[in-house]
Amino acid sequence: MDKRKQQQSYFRPDEAAQYPEQQVRDINQEFTQRIDAIDYPCVGAKSALHTSHYRLGTYGKMGDPDTTLRLAEDLKKYIQETLSSDSNYMTMIAVFDDEADSEVNFEQKLWLQLQKLYDVDKDSQWDEAVSKNPEDPSFSFSFNGSAFFIVGLHPHASRKSRQFSRTAMAFNLHQQFEKLRELGLYEKMKKVIRDREVAFDGSINPMLTDHGQGLEAPQYSGRKVDSSWKCPFHHH
Repeated sequence: MDKRKQQQSYFRPDEAAQYPEQQVRDINQEFTQRIDAIDYPCVGAKSALHTSHYRLGTYGKMGDPDTTLRLAEDLKKYIQETLSSDSNYMTMIAVFDDEADSEVNFEQKLWLQLQKLYDVDKDSQWDEAVSKNPEDPSFSFSFNGSAFFIVGLHPHASRKSRQFSRTAMAFNLHQQFEKLRELGLYEKMKKVIRDREVAFDGSINPMLTDHGQGLEAPQYSGRKVDSSWKCPFHHH
């Protein structure tokens, strides 16, 4: 990827982010190298990378007010840009200034941040295409009227494809997956990704299910949980 495209692929840092621009460039480079590795299983992420259809933002502590407001602002930009470009692969990666010492600790931070995002999203309705109940198989997190599928990344992830040197979350609009289904591309892509994941990690992620056929909420953090797990998110 050339330097010009790299510069276009991340939100400019500001004082609130506490990241100098060179550090943001380094984080962006680490991310692109991670996804661009030959054996990395997610071909959707690779497509986003190779077409510069991803945006990377750097933030403070997960759940902090300043972090939440900046993340909310950038997510709105991401939604607008994705819809206007009609992209099937546009992804936003939010990188945080947090350390997670375990999968459980990261999961707590992830849902704290999502709860805070929902709490400041007072003027928006929940996306009518998905459920607001995390115990419903049709649930997806909604922000600014748009449903998302979210992938958590952190150093202690048990799945190799979820491992990253920093705590991060990747956001994709839910409607992108629906459009891929309409185009007849979703099932083919899913098979390719799962075959590659077996080669990369030794098995398919046991938490993955198609939307409407299993719970989506446990998939966000990537931690393997059983039927006793309860999502900490609360819809008002």
